[in-house]
Amino acid sequence: MLYLLAGGGLLSFNTGFAVWIAISLIVFLLIMTKYAMPPIMAALEGREITIRESLEAAEVALAKAKAISEDNEKALREAEQTAHQIRKEAKEEAERIRTERVAKAKDEAEQIVEQAKLDIKQEKQSALLALRQEVAYLAIKSASLIIDAELDEEKNKKLVDNYIDNLSKN
Repeated sequence: MLYLLAGGGLLSFNTGFAVWIAISLIVFLLIMTKYAMPPIMAALEGREITIRESLEAAEVALAKAKAISEDNEKALREAEQTAHQIRKEAKEEAERIRTERVAKAKDEAEQIVEQAKLDIKQEKQSALLALRQEVAYLAIKSASLIIDAELDEEKNKKLVDNYIDNLSKN
């Protein structure tokens, strides 16, 4: 406090004190430059190298991720194309099978119709033959009753055959 009363204030400038502060600062900076700066600079350079390597690794990882993403997208597109192709082939196969089955059913129906026509024709022939035989029998019976004469078996057969031939021609 005496110092303040003696006329020196807080804001008064003392040249000796300033010189000592300057010398102390220079010595401190020299010591720091000599002993503290190399490890600090080495640590900073190491950190810079680590950061640079991390950035490079990140860029490589990003490039790999992009490549993997592109590969995945390509694989997805190929899978979609394959699925589309499989669906298309399945539809075509189903249509082919349907067409084959329709054609087969149509052929079978035509065969059944043809067979039915043949069966009908055969039945018609059989019915006509039976009818002719019945008509011939009735005609012979009627004729024998009319002429009241009994014909022998050979004459009956000949008469029936002639009658059937005449019916066929008519």
